[in-house]
Amino acid sequence: MSLPTPLPLQAIDGPALNPCLSCGACCAHFRVSFYFGEADPAYGGTVPPGLVTQISPSRVCMQGTEKGAGRCVALRGELGQPGIHCAIYDLRPTPCREFELWQADGTPNPDCQRLRLAIGLPALAPRPDASNDPQGPATPDQPRAA
Repeated sequence: MSLPTPLPLQAIDGPALNPCLSCGACCAHFRVSFYFGEADPAYGGTVPPGLVTQISPSRVCMQGTEKGAGRCVALRGELGQPGIHCAIYDLRPTPCREFELWQADGTPNPDCQRLRLAIGLPALAPRPDASNDPQGPATPDQPRAA
């Protein structure tokens, strides 16, 4: 059996295949804290330093998320509406890169489900490419969380 042909990047960029592009709930709920070096160019950091708040000697967080349940300063658009996105997506910090929409077995992330329902969005179905794939995606090109 051959592996499916990966979708081109443009195809996974739309709301139909990446529900994050019409949600944004996680970006307006969690405190996004991370090692300060991710926002310090001297340490190779890419997160714009002007968008973070120092929370300890070695930790910062995205502005707006300091206490949790606050909207990240980099979030653009209206929650639950198509077009919502991260203004610094390519520069986003580790917690944002590691937040997965689906778990390895293809089931939706329970935190994502809870937050989607809280803003009136429907629950997510299992990952489209997860049938008969308990170990995760066959290709690295699956839709991923924002």
